[in-house]
Amino acid sequence: MEVIRSANREKPADAALREVLKRMRDLPPFAASEVSKLVFLYYRWHGWIRDERGVEAKLRLARRLAERFQANPASFSAAELREKVVPAWTAEQIELTDDWLRSLQRKPKLWLRAKRGHVAELARSLGQRAELEIGAPLPDALAYEGESDLFKTPEFHAGEFEIQDIASQAVGLLCDPKPGETWWDTCAGEGGKLLHLSDLMQNKGLIWASDRAAWRLQKLKRRAGRAKVFNYRAAQWDGGAKLPTKTKYNGVLVDAPCSGVGTWQRNPHARWTTTLQDVMELAVVQKQLLGNVAGSVKPGGKLIYAVCTLTRAETEEVVQAFNETQSAFEPLALPPLPNENGRALTSAATLTIWPHNLGGNGMFVAAWRRKG
Repeated sequence: MEVIRSANREKPADAALREVLKRMRDLPPFAASEVSKLVFLYYRWHGWIRDERGVEAKLRLARRLAERFQANPASFSAAELREKVVPAWTAEQIELTDDWLRSLQRKPKLWLRAKRGHVAELARSLGQRAELEIGAPLPDALAYEGESDLFKTPEFHAGEFEIQDIASQAVGLLCDPKPGETWWDTCAGEGGKLLHLSDLMQNKGLIWASDRAAWRLQKLKRRAGRAKVFNYRAAQWDGGAKLPTKTKYNGVLVDAPCSGVGTWQRNPHARWTTTLQDVMELAVVQKQLLGNVAGSVKPGGKLIYAVCTLTRAETEEVVQAFNETQSAFEPLALPPLPNENGRALTSAATLTIWPHNLGGNGMFVAAWRRKG
């Protein structure tokens, strides 16, 4: 109840949760886990419980709704899902399919990415300490279903795996970098995708990492050390026209800031704090970022645009604007990406990964090749 009362647009529920649990150090780990589950249930079922009186009554109803959904998802009608799962403005920007809406009400999976080619070895190594779903749709992915603290495992400290959503793993595979190439991860954050690019490049070649926040690059440095990634350099960059280096690249990844609609299964509080105005403002930033970095791609090189959102303004319309203004580029067919049934999702120049495609976040990816 304390977490829910303190969460708002400026303080997301996950941040409020960390703050409250940090103060309650005497809370047993199991109880802390239950608190976390209840907080996210509250926001996942907010559309049904908002008229209930009192936070405690809302929490109890949210738990009952979750149990009902787990037992029989079809007991919730399509009309009910459209009215209550997401805010009204989303209908202007996203096709509200039953599959997507139902996926938002399921408990999200926690995905691990093993070192390239070592997924079976990692599964054996974690053994009884983890409940793993093996045979995931991507080659190095494992779904973790246990309760143990993975950050305390010797395998994690040895850099044998990263905690990385499967849709984020897909971005690295769609970039398809080669050993010895030079890449730029323009919005690297704490480095999840950069570490994957390096693994795919066999730690050969060079990756530049940039971000507007110096503290994120410091976290990347610690993560890279643990993962034994040595083929990268970092430079702070605010996304403006003045670039951090004059290097020309075989590949540039623009993992742009976005509204995060694709993460609403994992982060249900954001459904009720994100606005249409946020979407439109971020679309402007995304177009500017692509325009600013386009000149850094070598002739014949790739430009990859990725966002964990599904809105038209941040996906199709960004691609259309780039195509209309950047005549030096042509759409590049993405490599086939298998889905859970073993069939390729696409070989087109754009790909929308819905949460029900791979069992992770929603993601949009577009690719271009610089002519010449």
